[in-house]
Amino acid sequence: MVTIKDIAKAASVSVTTVSRALNGYDDVNEGTRHKIKTIANQLGYSPNMAARSLISKKTKTLGLLLSNVTRDSSKDNIAFEVLCGINDRSGELDYDLVLFSTTPQKQRMKSYKTLCQERGVDGVIIMGIRLDDPYLKEIVSSDIPCVLIDITLQGPNVGYVTSDNTHGAFTAVKHLLESGHRQIAMINGHAQADVSLLRLKGYREALAEYGIPFDESLVVDGRFSEHGGKLAASQIFTSRSDVTALFCASDLMALGALQTAKDMGKIVPDDISIIGFDNIDLTAYCTPALTTVHQHKYELGFEAAQVLIDLLEGKDVVHHVMLDTTLISRDSVRKI
Repeated sequence: MVTIKDIAKAASVSVTTVSRALNGYDDVNEGTRHKIKTIANQLGYSPNMAARSLISKKTKTLGLLLSNVTRDSSKDNIAFEVLCGINDRSGELDYDLVLFSTTPQKQRMKSYKTLCQERGVDGVIIMGIRLDDPYLKEIVSSDIPCVLIDITLQGPNVGYVTSDNTHGAFTAVKHLLESGHRQIAMINGHAQADVSLLRLKGYREALAEYGIPFDESLVVDGRFSEHGGKLAASQIFTSRSDVTALFCASDLMALGALQTAKDMGKIVPDDISIIGFDNIDLTAYCTPALTTVHQHKYELGFEAAQVLIDLLEGKDVVHHVMLDTTLISRDSVRKI
């Protein structure tokens, strides 16, 4: 195994010079640095990351903690796109990425800090966590840097990256209102998802702008699943025949609502208009093509990695990012 001593001997410099050159210190002459790196490559040198981490107390490894990601939820591809963004940015900045998951059962046996220490990560990106998750309180007060995706909490070592969920929902419902709809129901996710609360806020704000009172009976949770969307749409269609439009807080729930409409003999958009949220790939190819709110899923991951690395490296920058959303108008909404 090639060591820095071998490189120092071949380059006729000290071990200290080799170490500083390979670790990017700016007090090494550029010509010497190039010579050392060339020799290191020729000799096939590979840094001992374990030894390096013992010295620096840093592993240059990020953890990605995913919660509530199941095979059933893979249809929307959101977690994969976010993961690609995290992986690309962490790789560009020379950080490794470790994926790990947890369950409520595991959390009772192992604290968040213990989990992170066992995996040897410097910091963590967390996605899919519920507001009532037992880890959340520990995360916010922990000294382990963390970035939350889609939970707008901050602390000394905590940042977040999210889409502008309230404005996205507001834009979707306003589009329905501008199309002449007044009886607009909402299929939301669930009360322990931060995005559900924010998208409900946008729904209510759009109705208020048009002087329409909020009717709690028009909001039904679909738990962010296609099956949940089917059940919620069935409940709305059965109990409220006056509803002419649905705003769904996710595309999967909107696809479920489309199926229920078809099963009940309703034509979209002639009988019922439907808008989703996320702009997953399937929405462009279903019949009719679904009007939806686009959020930048890859960028959520990319920015989460950047914010976490900024936290780890002590950069004095803003540790929260909110990405814009855009309404994608297709064929599932009609003017009345």
